[in-house]
Amino acid sequence: MSGPQPAEAVTPAVCPPPQERSYAEIPQPSPSRVGLTEAAAELLRRLVDRHGPVMFHQSGGCCDGSSPMCYPEGEFLTGDADVLLGRLVAPGLPGIPVWISRAQHAAWAHTHLTIDAVPGRGGGFSLESPEGLRFLTRSRLLTDEERAAALPEDSA
Repeated sequence: MSGPQPAEAVTPAVCPPPQERSYAEIPQPSPSRVGLTEAAAELLRRLVDRHGPVMFHQSGGCCDGSSPMCYPEGEFLTGDADVLLGRLVAPGLPGIPVWISRAQHAAWAHTHLTIDAVPGRGGGFSLESPEGLRFLTRSRLLTDEERAAALPEDSA
Protein backbone atom coordinates (compact mmCIF):
# COMPACT_ATOMS: atom_id res chain seq x y z
CA MET A 1 0.00 0.00 0.00
CA SER A 2 1.48 3.33 -0.95
CA GLY A 3 0.48 6.32 1.05
CA PRO A 4 2.09 9.59 1.97
CA GLN A 5 5.79 9.28 2.53
CA PRO A 6 7.38 10.88 5.61
CA ALA A 7 9.05 14.20 4.90
CA GLU A 8 12.81 14.15 4.67
CA ALA A 9 14.32 15.18 7.99
CA VAL A 10 16.07 18.53 7.91
CA THR A 11 19.13 18.78 10.09
CA PRO A 12 18.86 22.10 11.91
CA ALA A 13 21.74 24.46 11.38
CA VAL A 14 23.92 25.18 14.36
CA CYS A 15 24.95 28.72 15.06
CA PRO A 16 27.73 29.30 17.60
CA PRO A 17 26.78 31.05 20.84
CA PRO A 18 27.01 34.86 20.61
CA GLN A 19 30.23 35.05 22.63
CA GLU A 20 31.93 32.68 20.15
CA ARG A 21 30.58 34.26 16.97
CA SER A 22 32.38 36.64 14.71
CA TYR A 23 30.23 39.49 13.52
CA ALA A 24 33.01 40.58 11.19
CA GLU A 25 31.85 41.33 7.70
CA ILE A 26 33.29 39.46 4.73
CA PRO A 27 35.12 42.07 2.59
CA GLN A 28 33.05 43.26 -0.39
CA PRO A 29 34.09 45.11 -3.55
CA SER A 30 34.35 48.82 -2.79
CA PRO A 31 32.25 50.88 -2.57
CA SER A 32 29.62 48.66 -1.02
CA ARG A 33 26.34 49.52 0.69
CA VAL A 34 25.70 45.92 1.76
CA GLY A 35 27.76 43.08 3.22
CA LEU A 36 27.38 39.77 5.02
CA THR A 37 28.87 37.83 7.90
CA GLU A 38 30.41 34.37 7.63
CA ALA A 39 27.32 32.93 9.39
CA ALA A 40 25.11 34.41 6.66
CA ALA A 41 27.48 33.20 3.92
CA GLU A 42 27.44 29.66 5.35
CA LEU A 43 23.64 29.60 5.40
CA LEU A 44 23.47 31.07 1.90
CA ARG A 45 25.80 28.35 0.55
CA ARG A 46 23.37 25.69 1.85
CA LEU A 47 20.36 27.53 0.41
CA VAL A 48 22.03 27.98 -2.99
CA ASP A 49 22.98 24.27 -3.04
CA ARG A 50 19.37 23.37 -2.30
CA HIS A 51 17.44 26.02 -4.30
CA GLY A 52 19.82 27.41 -6.93
CA PRO A 53 20.50 31.16 -7.27
CA VAL A 54 18.86 33.31 -4.61
CA MET A 55 18.13 36.99 -4.01
CA PHE A 56 17.27 39.23 -1.07
CA HIS A 57 14.65 41.90 -0.70
CA GLN A 58 15.04 44.07 2.38
CA SER A 59 11.56 44.16 3.83
CA GLY A 60 10.16 47.52 4.82
CA GLY A 61 8.55 46.44 8.07
CA CYS A 62 4.97 45.52 8.90
CA CYS A 63 4.58 41.74 8.82
CA ASP A 64 8.22 40.85 8.22
CA GLY A 65 9.64 43.28 10.78
CA SER A 66 12.14 44.77 8.31
CA SER A 67 13.92 41.44 7.88
CA PRO A 68 15.92 40.63 4.76
CA MET A 69 13.78 38.12 2.87
CA CYS A 70 15.60 35.44 0.83
CA TYR A 71 13.88 34.04 -2.27
CA PRO A 72 14.87 31.94 -5.27
CA GLU A 73 16.24 34.50 -7.71
CA GLY A 74 13.42 35.95 -9.81
CA GLU A 75 10.63 34.62 -7.60
CA PHE A 76 10.15 38.01 -5.94
CA LEU A 77 9.34 40.44 -8.73
CA THR A 78 11.13 43.76 -8.47
CA GLY A 79 10.08 46.87 -10.34
CA ASP A 80 10.42 50.64 -10.56
CA ALA A 81 9.71 50.94 -6.83
CA ASP A 82 12.84 48.88 -5.98
CA VAL A 83 16.57 49.65 -6.02
CA LEU A 84 19.40 47.14 -6.40
CA LEU A 85 21.47 47.95 -3.31
CA GLY A 86 24.34 45.66 -4.27
CA ARG A 87 25.49 42.08 -4.68
CA LEU A 88 26.84 39.96 -1.82
CA VAL A 89 30.14 38.27 -2.63
CA ALA A 90 31.78 35.46 -0.64
CA PRO A 91 33.81 32.33 -1.48
CA GLY A 92 31.54 29.68 -2.97
CA LEU A 93 28.71 32.13 -3.66
CA PRO A 94 27.66 33.89 -6.83
CA GLY A 95 26.98 37.62 -6.52
CA ILE A 96 23.66 37.56 -4.63
CA PRO A 97 21.49 40.59 -5.45
CA VAL A 98 20.08 42.62 -2.56
CA TRP A 99 17.04 44.76 -3.39
CA ILE A 100 15.34 47.41 -1.28
CA SER A 101 12.28 49.58 -1.85
CA ARG A 102 13.05 53.03 -3.26
CA ALA A 103 11.38 54.73 -0.26
CA GLN A 104 13.38 52.70 2.26
CA HIS A 105 16.55 53.26 0.22
CA ALA A 106 16.00 57.02 0.51
CA ALA A 107 15.44 56.75 4.27
CA TRP A 108 18.61 54.68 4.70
CA ALA A 109 20.73 56.65 2.21
CA HIS A 110 23.67 57.03 4.61
CA THR A 111 23.51 53.49 5.99
CA HIS A 112 25.53 50.35 5.31
CA LEU A 113 23.60 47.09 5.81
CA THR A 114 25.20 43.82 6.91
CA ILE A 115 23.19 40.62 6.55
CA ASP A 116 23.81 38.17 9.38
CA ALA A 117 22.27 34.79 10.33
CA VAL A 118 21.13 34.17 13.90
CA PRO A 119 19.16 31.41 15.67
CA GLY A 120 15.42 31.80 15.22
CA ARG A 121 12.64 31.33 12.72
CA GLY A 122 12.81 33.24 9.44
CA GLY A 123 9.96 35.13 7.79
CA GLY A 124 7.12 33.03 6.40
CA PHE A 125 8.23 32.96 2.77
CA SER A 126 11.97 33.41 3.26
CA LEU A 127 14.00 30.33 2.26
CA GLU A 128 15.82 29.99 5.60
CA SER A 129 12.60 29.43 7.57
CA PRO A 130 13.03 25.65 8.03
CA GLU A 131 16.74 25.94 8.88
CA GLY A 132 16.43 27.04 12.52
CA LEU A 133 18.18 30.30 11.60
CA ARG A 134 16.93 33.63 10.33
CA PHE A 135 18.57 36.41 8.41
CA LEU A 136 18.96 39.68 10.29
CA THR A 137 20.04 43.09 9.01
CA ARG A 138 22.60 44.98 11.06
CA SER A 139 23.17 48.61 10.14
CA ARG A 140 25.77 51.29 10.65
CA LEU A 141 26.35 54.75 9.21
CA LEU A 142 28.56 54.91 6.15
CA THR A 143 32.05 56.25 6.80
CA ASP A 144 32.91 59.56 5.14
CA GLU A 145 34.93 57.64 2.54
CA GLU A 146 32.12 55.17 1.84
CA ARG A 147 29.61 57.98 1.64
CA ALA A 148 31.74 59.93 -0.84
CA ALA A 149 32.19 56.81 -3.03
CA ALA A 150 28.59 55.59 -2.80
CA LEU A 151 26.86 58.97 -2.90
CA PRO A 152 29.12 61.29 -4.92
CA GLU A 153 26.33 63.84 -5.41
CA ASP A 154 26.05 64.25 -1.61
CA SER A 155 29.76 64.51 -0.88
CA ALA A 156 30.26 68.08 -2.09
